[in-house]
Amino acid sequence: MSSILDIPEIRLLDAKSSLIRIPAELDVPVSPRVCRLIDTPEFQRLKNISQLGLVGLVYPAAHHTRFEHSLGVYRLSLLYLRRLAHDARFRKLVSPTDAELLIVAALLHDLGHWPFCHAIEDIQLPRVPRHEFFASSFLLEGEIAELLVRDWGLHARDVATLLSGEPQQPSHQLLASLLSGPIDIDKMDYLSRDSLHAGVPYGRHFDRERLIGSLCLNERGTAIAIGEKGKTAAEMMVFARYVMFSEVYWHHAVRSATAMLQRGFYHLYESLDLDTLFRSSETSLIGELSAAAAGTDVAPLFDGLFGPRRRLYKRLLQFSLLEDADLYRRLAGMPYGWLAEVARQLADRISRQEGLSVGPHQILVDAPPSSREVEFHLDVFFAKREEYLNLADVSPVVRALAQEQFDDYVKKVRFFVDPVICDQLRGVDNLIGLIEESLNELGD
Repeated sequence: MSSILDIPEIRLLDAKSSLIRIPAELDVPVSPRVCRLIDTPEFQRLKNISQLGLVGLVYPAAHHTRFEHSLGVYRLSLLYLRRLAHDARFRKLVSPTDAELLIVAALLHDLGHWPFCHAIEDIQLPRVPRHEFFASSFLLEGEIAELLVRDWGLHARDVATLLSGEPQQPSHQLLASLLSGPIDIDKMDYLSRDSLHAGVPYGRHFDRERLIGSLCLNERGTAIAIGEKGKTAAEMMVFARYVMFSEVYWHHAVRSATAMLQRGFYHLYESLDLDTLFRSSETSLIGELSAAAAGTDVAPLFDGLFGPRRRLYKRLLQFSLLEDADLYRRLAGMPYGWLAEVARQLADRISRQEGLSVGPHQILVDAPPSSREVEFHLDVFFAKREEYLNLADVSPVVRALAQEQFDDYVKKVRFFVDPVICDQLRGVDNLIGLIEESLNELGD
């Protein structure tokens, strides 16, 4: 009777051949059937989509791709499965076929990403799908679907369902917690990989080997948990995630670039062929957006992002929940169209009351989206007491950084302005009052 440990890709973890080397000095085992998936046009497309998009405008080396990240997540799926194969409850629930489903889902988990995907998704526009569902257009028919049946004995629909986060089978729900959860294989790879390429240390300062070595199931057997020896490693992973959001993903200049892209896309999207655009490379998408913007009010936004001279908008004002709770709550999580109207109203008010000429796209409001980071619910098993406790209940670090949603403190509300008028606007005495007047006129 075959076991999870007999899966060819897991056995290749200890081999010295059939390997792809990725940073940082990691060997990724590649069996013939994995190679055939990697060689499909749909997967090769990920070589032309950067993992961090606009972050590269601030951290110059952060140009690694979704292709590289997908290989890293696939490798981690093998390591997680090899560890969990020694857990009797996991073996009882997860068959070798289920385990192979996770391996394929890990490899293909970013198939539905398009360039600058998260920035575009966050503004929640009609006709813009979630990338998890967009992946189905690459999975459900064509070469990948055929390879899944022929090489793996799997149905593409099961892979798509697992990637969507909505599986019904108990075994697949457990596997989904390995793909998307507090210590999932996606986070474990992107934190360290993004940290490496950005040239910052924050995402690499947790013990991945210790964490993987402590994996087990929670008390109900519905999700992964950790043993007591993995507690410190899990705490450090929470902290790594917090600092990477603070210093990289929500760095003020990264958010300036994001706000510029979002405003330009919001202005243009109704005239764009989104299905074709989202299947294109990053270079092609930039070209299409720039061409569509030519001669419009938002052309300077795209030129500042992708033109010959980088020209990002400047911070005029920023605050977290801690710094201005009332104003933060009035702006955070609001629909993007409403935020754009706040910016327009503010530009009009400043123009009238201060005698300045402020165009409709020269002020941008960047606020946290309505979707929030997943709270950190992870059980820790204390073997001597035979007791499961939530990590947040035994860790002041996790309680501070994860249980009390760090979105409210890391993801600040920011007002960005065209650098041409920045100095003039910083001289406006009653800026907060003008913002509040604009909010009052629109209504919350």
